[in-house]
Amino acid sequence: MKTRMKFDVDTTRTSRARAALATPVALSIVAFALAAAVVLAVLAANGAVRANITRAATVALIAAVCASAAVAVIVCMSVRMSAAARSTADSTTEARRGEARMMGIIRSSMEAIITIDEAQNIVIFNPTAERIFGVTAAQALGTPLSRFIPQRFREIHARHVAQFGVTGISERQMGRQPVLFGLRANGEEFPLEASISQIREDSGKLYTVMLRDVTERVKSENALTESREELRRLSANLQHVREEEKTRIARELHDDLGQQLTALKMDLSALEHRLTQGASAREPLDPAVAGQLRGMFRMIDSTVASLRRIAADLRPVMLDDLGIVPAIEWLANDFTDRYGIAVERNIAAGDAEFTKDAATALFRIVQEALTNVARHADATAVELALHATSEHYVLRIADNGRGAEYHANANAGGDKSFGLIGVRERAYMLGGAVQIDTAQGEGFALTITFPLQAVQQEHTHP
Repeated sequence: MKTRMKFDVDTTRTSRARAALATPVALSIVAFALAAAVVLAVLAANGAVRANITRAATVALIAAVCASAAVAVIVCMSVRMSAAARSTADSTTEARRGEARMMGIIRSSMEAIITIDEAQNIVIFNPTAERIFGVTAAQALGTPLSRFIPQRFREIHARHVAQFGVTGISERQMGRQPVLFGLRANGEEFPLEASISQIREDSGKLYTVMLRDVTERVKSENALTESREELRRLSANLQHVREEEKTRIARELHDDLGQQLTALKMDLSALEHRLTQGASAREPLDPAVAGQLRGMFRMIDSTVASLRRIAADLRPVMLDDLGIVPAIEWLANDFTDRYGIAVERNIAAGDAEFTKDAATALFRIVQEALTNVARHADATAVELALHATSEHYVLRIADNGRGAEYHANANAGGDKSFGLIGVRERAYMLGGAVQIDTAQGEGFALTITFPLQAVQQEHTHP
């Protein structure tokens, strides 16, 4: 059908061109015929008649030449006009095809596309926008875009569009912005992503917004976040339960088993005294028995020392009785005694009283950091600092060991401790942040920052 219509249009154009050329061509033929007749008459006439005929022939020839020139000019103009008409028609057709192609792309887009004018009235509303917002294009066209924006965001949106119109710069780009909110026709708000562009036409600027409904993605992200929070709460509860159990075991070891060993040592001393008194000068105490007694004393002393060490590792009594600073001092001294690595301390906690959870978290973080140094760093010195700023407490443990590679491998291996993951979780429970500074061969530094209000007891708040 389109081919037939195009053929009819071309035929009409050809007929009109032929009609326009018919009159000047006919006049030219008549002029040449008259000129030919005059020439024949000249050849047949004599004298004065020939002179008159000659003048007439000259006039006829001039008229014929003029007619021919006119025909040539008209033909040239007709050809040019025809070519211009065809070019204009082709350009118009191509423009219409481009516009149709663009509208086809817009209509088939999986993203909602809305174009507004400078007054922010809708001029394009594609089918995806119809589906997302729950209105037809006929209902949306000509209405303000603000109808699809929640009331609390309309003023901000208007300022953003105005600023974008002046600067051409927008922070709204797909995947690079906070989630925005749209308003469906039924009043339901939903999350979306948007990007905006602009073009200038004779009638003014047009702004095109591409929208993506991210409701399902936001639901998934929220579910994942909630799951992580639940795991963190579970982890915090498990750590709390474990600390309580460690405290209970440590106190039982110290109070129950420690007292029993002390009583056993006292009984053994009494037995030794009786055996020594019962022996006479003639029958001294059997050296083998005396050696066994001394061995039993050494065994009891060793057992008591091990018991105290195990109880302290589980939960040092001084952490509950004296506070975090003496506990950290004891931990550093014990670390130096065990591994021969010097610990330079700079602890300036002031008179602050830490909560039980905060003190436990700080102690365990220092303990884990020093354990990692002993196991993996190959260091000869450690710096341990704790100080307060106007709003935070800062804990820093740094060594001069091997650096990143060995510490990373240490936590990626088969250690049963939480390692750096445990440190991060303990810091997170107190609203803290963990920073790691390390490089190959340049040591490893762990810095933890805690808010003051999260670690201090209420009556010590500044």
